[in-house]
Amino acid sequence: MSQHPKCPLTSANGAPVAEDQNSITAGERGPLTFDNWRVFEKLAHFNRERIPERVVHARGTGAYGTFTLSRDMGEYTIASFLQGKGKPTELFARFSTVGGGQDSSDYARDPRGFALKFYTEKGNFDMVGNNTPVFFLRDPIKFPDFVHSQKKNPATNLPDPARMFEFWANSPQSLHQMTILMSDRGIPASYRHMHGFSSHTLSFWNARGERHWMKWHFKTNQGIRTLRNEEAVQMPPFGAQQDLIDAIARKDYPSWTVKVQIMTEPEARNYAINPFDLTKVWPHADFPLIEIGQLELNRNVANYFAETEQATFSPGNFVPGINASPDKMLQARMLAYPDAHRYRVGVNASQLPVNSPRCPFHHYQRDGTMAGMPPAFGSDNNQGSGVNFYPNDRTTDGAPAPVPEVAEPPMPILGKAWIKAYDTQQGDNFTQAGTLYRLMSDNQKNQLAGNIADGLIHATASVQQRMLAQFGEADPDYAARVQQAMTDIA
Repeated sequence: MSQHPKCPLTSANGAPVAEDQNSITAGERGPLTFDNWRVFEKLAHFNRERIPERVVHARGTGAYGTFTLSRDMGEYTIASFLQGKGKPTELFARFSTVGGGQDSSDYARDPRGFALKFYTEKGNFDMVGNNTPVFFLRDPIKFPDFVHSQKKNPATNLPDPARMFEFWANSPQSLHQMTILMSDRGIPASYRHMHGFSSHTLSFWNARGERHWMKWHFKTNQGIRTLRNEEAVQMPPFGAQQDLIDAIARKDYPSWTVKVQIMTEPEARNYAINPFDLTKVWPHADFPLIEIGQLELNRNVANYFAETEQATFSPGNFVPGINASPDKMLQARMLAYPDAHRYRVGVNASQLPVNSPRCPFHHYQRDGTMAGMPPAFGSDNNQGSGVNFYPNDRTTDGAPAPVPEVAEPPMPILGKAWIKAYDTQQGDNFTQAGTLYRLMSDNQKNQLAGNIADGLIHATASVQQRMLAQFGEADPDYAARVQQAMTDIA
C-alpha cells in the first residue's frame, strides 16, 4: 500500500483522486466508458484554459511594486495615497505592446502600454497610459477603424503597412503620434528603458472643492534605450518580458521618477490649445513637471495567467480626489475598458486577487460568472444573505450607504454648448508634430524618414502624396527627407 501523500491530489470539488494516469476503459484495449468523470473534468478545463486575448495590449508583462510619495499633494487633491510625504502605496504594473496579438514580438514598432493599479486605502486607482504622451486620435468614434487598419490584413492575415498609411492619410490628427512611432523611440529596448504617461488629462480636486487639471509622467531612472529595425529583428520574441523578470529576480529593481503637470481651470479655458485633446502635449515651458515620488517594481508574479493575463485596468477606476476630464477619448475608454473585461474575464473580474481592492469594500453587486470568489478584502460567498438593493432600511445596521463628503465638484462645460457632432478633423494637426521634428538630430530625422519610407512605399500613389503633404505641413524638410528615403529604396 502506497504512503499517504502530504498533499492529496483532488478534483475541482475537493474530492481526493485515486488514479490520474489511466482512463477507465471497457477492457485493456477497449473504449472509454461514460463514467470517466476525471478525464472529462480535465479535458473540459483544458479546453477552457485560454480566455480571449485582448484585442489591443494582448501581449503583456506584469510585476508588483511600490509608489513612494515625496511631495504632499494636499493642496491639489484629497486622494489618500497622495497625502503625507514618504507614504508608500502598493501597485501592480502591466506593460504591453498594443497592436500585436499574443503571437507577436516584444520588439514590434508599436506604442507600449503602461498601466498601473495603485492599491490605495480608498480603493484601486488605475493609471492606464502608454509610453508616449499623445495618441493617434482625439475622437473615439474612429478607434475601431484605426485598430483594424493597424492589425493584419483580413484576407492574408499578414501585416500590411499600406493599410496603416491609408488610414493615416485620411486622418491627419494621427501625424503627431505617428511621428513618435516612426522615430528612434518607436521600439523600446526593454520595458525598463522607457517613460510612461497618462496621456489623458485627468482632474485633481482638493478639500475646498477646487479642481485642477493634471497629467501623469513616469520618467525611467534607467535611461531611454531603443532599437533600430535591424536590431529588433535579431531579438528573441519574449526578450522584453524576460528582461523585466530577470532584472527583478536579481534585485536590480527598475524605477521611475513620478511627475505631474498641473493646469488651473481658468488656464484651461483660455489656453491656446485644447488641453483635453489627446493628440497634443502641454508644453513644459507653460506647465512645468512637478516631481512627486518614485515608483519601483520589486516582485515578479507567481502565476502569469492568474495575475498578468487576468489583470484588468479601467481608466474609470478613480478614487476620491481624482476624476475624469472632458477628454473625449478618456470618456469613451471609461466605458470600453470595463466592458472588454466583462467580456474577456467575466463580470466579477474585480474579485480576482490581482484586481481586488486591498481595503474593505462593500457594494450591492451580486451573481454572475465567478460570483463568490474570496477577494483580497471584503466579503465572499456572493455576499451571503445580506441585503442586495439600495435604498434600504438597514444602513444604520451596517449595510453599505453613499458617502456624500467624497463627491467631486461639478465639472464645467462651455457656456451655451449645443449637443451635436462637432468636426475636429481639420484642427491644428501639424504644429506639434513639426515642433517635435525640429527637436530631432539629423541622425534621428533620417531614421524617422527611413522608417516611414519602408512602409509608405507599399501604399498607393494617392496615399503617398497625401502623407507627404502632411509631412510638409509639419515641416518642409520632413517631407523632403521622406521623399528622398522613398526614392533611395526604389
